[in-house]
Amino acid sequence: MIFVVVKFTIRAERSHQWLSLVDDFTQATRQEAGNIFFEWSRNVDDPHQFILLEAFESRQAGEAHVNSEHFRTMMAWAPDVIVKTPEIVNVEVPQHGWVEMAELTPQ
Repeated sequence: MIFVVVKFTIRAERSHQWLSLVDDFTQATRQEAGNIFFEWSRNVDDPHQFILLEAFESRQAGEAHVNSEHFRTMMAWAPDVIVKTPEIVNVEVPQHGWVEMAELTPQ
């Protein structure tokens, strides 16, 4: 599985719109063959920072994603909304999707 984490820092005046702005991109990515998950979170310490967790079944699926029309569209408008270049972690891991955490279970 290809696991990707991307940290986006958004202009203060646009951060309240970010999730709406990326909605079409998010929905299209979730429909891609080979996408396992594509999830956004907002940093609790910095309301202008969003974290994207994404996973793909293979390198080929990840490459198809970055070559998709919706990816190119997002790359075209996003520079006007971000404050700095996003930071990324991109690794291959030997699992498929989420697994339960062994150290903690509900009572």
